Amino acid sequence: MRYSSFRSMAQAGAVEAERTLARHARLEPAIDAALAAVLADQRDDGHWVYELEADVTIPAEYVLMVHFLGETPDTALERKIGTYLRRRQGDHGGWPLFHGGAFDPSASVKAYFALKMIGDLPDAPHMARARAAIREHGGAERSNVFTRMLLALFGEMPWSAVPVMPVEIALLPRWAPFHLSKVSYWTRTVLTPLLVLGALRPRARNPRAVGVPELFLAPPDGLGLAPRAPHQDRMWFALFRALESQMRLLAPRLPARLRRRALERAAAFVRARLNGEHGLGAIFPAMVNAVQMLDVLGLPPDAPESSAARRAIDRLLVDHGEEAYCQPCLSPVWDTALMCHALLETGTPRALDAARRGLDWLLPLQILDQSGDWAARRPDVRPGGWAFQYENACYPDVDDTAVVAMAMHRAAHLEPWPLPDRYADAVARAREWIVGMQGRGGGWGAFEADNTHDYLNHIPFADHGALLDPPTADVSARCLSMLAQLEPGACARRRSPAAWALGWLLRRQEANGSWYGRWGVNYVYGTWCALCALAAAGLPPEAPPVARAARWLAYVQNPDGGWGEGGDSYRLDHAGHAWAPSTASQTAWALLGLMAAGAVETRAVTRGIAWLVDHQRADGLWDEPQHTATGFPRVFYLRYHGYARYFPLWALARYRNLRAGGSGRVAFGM
Repeated sequence: MRYSSFRSMAQAGAVEAERTLARHARLEPAIDAALAAVLADQRDDGHWVYELEADVTIPAEYVLMVHFLGETPDTALERKIGTYLRRRQGDHGGWPLFHGGAFDPSASVKAYFALKMIGDLPDAPHMARARAAIREHGGAERSNVFTRMLLALFGEMPWSAVPVMPVEIALLPRWAPFHLSKVSYWTRTVLTPLLVLGALRPRARNPRAVGVPELFLAPPDGLGLAPRAPHQDRMWFALFRALESQMRLLAPRLPARLRRRALERAAAFVRARLNGEHGLGAIFPAMVNAVQMLDVLGLPPDAPESSAARRAIDRLLVDHGEEAYCQPCLSPVWDTALMCHALLETGTPRALDAARRGLDWLLPLQILDQSGDWAARRPDVRPGGWAFQYENACYPDVDDTAVVAMAMHRAAHLEPWPLPDRYADAVARAREWIVGMQGRGGGWGAFEADNTHDYLNHIPFADHGALLDPPTADVSARCLSMLAQLEPGACARRRSPAAWALGWLLRRQEANGSWYGRWGVNYVYGTWCALCALAAAGLPPEAPPVARAARWLAYVQNPDGGWGEGGDSYRLDHAGHAWAPSTASQTAWALLGLMAAGAVETRAVTRGIAWLVDHQRADGLWDEPQHTATGFPRVFYLRYHGYARYFPLWALARYRNLRAGGSGRVAFGM
């Protein structure tokens, strides 16, 4: 090699070294700026809650709900929602499920319908583009089950085109192949009021008499049922479609008293879980269905149940002045718990004080005196979890509970810290509940134990493929992290819950070294969760599962130094990570995963930290329009506005701490 080549390489190395030093000099100011920004977001009572944004179906359904009920619409609010919907329209003319995503027929039909209901003229340019896109993609006929039911309620589609779910299933015994306890919490709360609506088949009041016949390629009166969804097995689907045909024939012959009893049973289930101003299941689709069910059953709008359920939906609205939208739910426990982890990592007196206030706010929200629906499978387990929302006692989740418990346990072991065991009882009760919720194979679902009746995802109604809540790698890793943090060495005890979970998690590692992420997009998220768990369990960096995962994270790093992954990674015909522009949250997850794997002093981590520092805004935060989380893969994606706040701060502070400490080992489960 010529001398000039050696000199060029040396000069390049010197330049890189200078840049690294410069970025290290900017690290502390970056942490300080991010910390100041998030501390300013803390509420007076100690908690954090950030906006939670989905796709356009939620605000569109809000508009359509108002007109279904025949309410006098808030025209100013409708104007703002219309502005929001128009801004979210894609270059393809329709609306996607996530930022920059492909055309989605159901989201596009609902957005178009809502805009027309608001008053947008069909020949307006954006409406013409949307209509053309919908028709080019097969028309409103391509809509999914939930959109078909909405169109049927408005008289735009015959009920014969909607998969039948007879309300009589509310009377089935628990041993029956289909029972409400066999599906996930979100399915149960969304479906049960729909059973009533499907049985009574009301017609939306729709005072403006708006319809969307122009979205169909053929007259909808002759429309048949939707074809088999891509995830559905051909034989299972054929069997269930045949059973559905028999149910359609049988339904008119059933005794009227049986239907009345089924309606009463379904309505009683919903009314027992209305949850006041927090709403049924504390999630928008269930809340809307509950309000519409109460209306159809004849409850006046000013009845206590109806008015509280209706107010619960309005609590989800976000008004930005020129725009407004509706959130799918609220995320205060999740936001507060994750923020506390970031602040505990930051470690300054102000950060620790804010974390203590956040944890003190979380403490009384632990559900100790009510067994929710999860107890159908675990009747002997004492409650002890946290819900995702402000209040949702029937549906705590193990993911939130594990994250809260780890933060409380970590906080109690910091010095100086007043009353170091102030959270000990709460943490112990949380551990007891999580261990009780462990599945038969060693993993955890989010809200249910052993919710694994896979055949149910092949019924015609389940075209979204998300009827169940089976164990997942990300949630299971979080629970393993908690068990290992609370009891170091727990995995060394044979047949312990931690050892059982470790074996389950290791068996779920992909061939390329990654883990699938159910609740965050996607393999970057799952791999971060798993690496944290393996580190807490005591696996060293050189252990093959850890080393393979670290190599994979380094391999999928973007050329700019950050990490990004798109929602397309969930496609059935796509295997593995889907490349996408770097985001702050996904970069932070990858960095936290690599650091958990002991790869602190590596080029991948240095470049990732540099990306975060270089892309920080002047106000200390990061831009992130992408949806980096999921409600249901392939169906429903989420953009947590807090993710681009606490995760980057957490990663930067951890990098600083590990480099200063010299050990390179993460001492906690997250």
